[in-house]
Amino acid sequence: MEVAEAAREETRTKPSFAAEVFLGHLPTSLFHPFPEQPAEDRAQGDAILDDIDRVLREEIDPDAVDATGELPDRAIERLKEAGAFRLKLPAKYGGLGLSQSNYNRIVALVGSWCGSTAIWMSGHQSIGVPTPLKLFGTDEQKERYLPRLAAGELSAFALTEPEVGSDPARMETVAERAPDGDGWILNGEKLWCTNGPKADIMIVMARTPDREIKGRKRKQISAFIVEAGWPGVSTTYRCDFLGYGGIQSGQLKFENVRVPAENLLWNEGQGLKLALITLNTGRLTLPATNTAVAKQCLSIVRRWASKREQWGAPIGRHEAVSVQIGWIASHAFAMDALTDYVAALADRGDSDIRLEAAMAKLWCSEAVFEIADRTMQIRGGRGYETPQSLKGRGESAYPVERIFRESRLNRIVEGTSEIMRLFLAREALDPHLARAGALADPKASSLAKAWAVIKAAPYYTVWYLRRVIPFFGMPANMPPPLRRHWRYLRRSVRRLARRMFYAMVRHGPALEHRQGVLGRLVDECADLVAMGLTISRAISKGDAASVELADLFCRHARARINMRHTVPDSLSRVGSDVARGVLEGRYLDLERGILPVEADGSPGERS
Repeated sequence: MEVAEAAREETRTKPSFAAEVFLGHLPTSLFHPFPEQPAEDRAQGDAILDDIDRVLREEIDPDAVDATGELPDRAIERLKEAGAFRLKLPAKYGGLGLSQSNYNRIVALVGSWCGSTAIWMSGHQSIGVPTPLKLFGTDEQKERYLPRLAAGELSAFALTEPEVGSDPARMETVAERAPDGDGWILNGEKLWCTNGPKADIMIVMARTPDREIKGRKRKQISAFIVEAGWPGVSTTYRCDFLGYGGIQSGQLKFENVRVPAENLLWNEGQGLKLALITLNTGRLTLPATNTAVAKQCLSIVRRWASKREQWGAPIGRHEAVSVQIGWIASHAFAMDALTDYVAALADRGDSDIRLEAAMAKLWCSEAVFEIADRTMQIRGGRGYETPQSLKGRGESAYPVERIFRESRLNRIVEGTSEIMRLFLAREALDPHLARAGALADPKASSLAKAWAVIKAAPYYTVWYLRRVIPFFGMPANMPPPLRRHWRYLRRSVRRLARRMFYAMVRHGPALEHRQGVLGRLVDECADLVAMGLTISRAISKGDAASVELADLFCRHARARINMRHTVPDSLSRVGSDVARGVLEGRYLDLERGILPVEADGSPGERS
């Protein structure tokens, strides 16, 4: 916890739509009118989109990439020639210097066709060397490495380890001062390093010597620029996954790697903060590709459900299927709004996007898997059959099976959904902790807690009243079908803030362990933010189709929010009690009658 807290960015100084929603405000000016991409900027991306579109059509067979596990060398070279691997690099170093909005559009196009290719690109630019180097590198580091990256060298980001996922305090890769005092000696292993087996340059996170701060030793994590060609750097294993067969992700080993002193990136001990800040914008790629996949699914079900006939009519005309199609369409519209909004914020640079970036990653990751699942259900057996098999039988080879497999990764990579919810909850609680932190600190003395109550009571009396008294008003051009959703949004934002306050009062310091409670509050906020952005986007587009999609999405979001309110807090507690029983072996009778699989894949003893 201390390591994670030390890595958090400073208190917000710029506005944040999601942060205000958590606090019970509906800051209309922050999301309406909807920030559409400027025409001039869009035109800059269009030309590159055309070039990359041509490469995708001519060089990449996504099903072959998935089956063989290889992205053709010619495809990679042509993508490099089209600028696909230097989209976000500054023009002064040989890059294209595109906006986040254009970058999202390009990676989305690639991701809609071949997810493995999109990961090659995003692993290199979104969280690879270019972004942290631009943000934290010295002029000398930028001059040395950015032109090489623009010329085609591939990059990676090495953070995760075999025994370390979301718990940075357990990091085992270490960097020690070289005995001669010149640089560092790096030792350790990294796992699931995207692009790692093919990377030329990478950022490696490592433990550096502890520091004593206020009388206590604090763990330090630092970031280093490491070249794959240096002695001691090796790939020990290339990993294989459920989906994205063509990605290069593996286990890397560092044995007594000498790293020059000038390759320390940013400051010693600032590595984890560097990683978190990098991920703020790096996470924006996932919502973009998720949205593209959702649109691809919509395209597939539109064509299939209008052609496939059962019981005398196309299956899309039967309510059991039509409600699924409506869900897919309305949520794809909402995903598009959320993704474009956060990209616009990143381009403008006038907002704090920590919450919005994490929320877009969380919400779109969950939505795209649901959309892939519904698409497979609509396609039935043909959805479960591989495209190669469908093609072999002479049928339409929609890649639903591949899309389904690939979409599952999004809820895990770059921060699992569970970690995203905890991150969002921690940021949402930050203003309250700053004002009455002793009440939520299990180590605080009774006197400190009492003093916190005395200081906080007057503030929270006024604060609470303002979250009870209704406020009015809506955009003047609000379409009639969306007005009731806007009123619901106004009420629900205040109610969310009160519910969070109740949770703090009820659970006190134990709230950090009530992850089920916090998760429901975060999911409610995400749906409210998505509602606001969807309504704003529909108004911006100004056509009847957008209003219809926004109306349906808001109906679904409201149903989810209302349903969460019926979930008792005790459900999470009782569920945790049963889980503890499972771990303690109290329910082993449930495991009878199977041939258990051991950790090494061999059959175990049958009970």
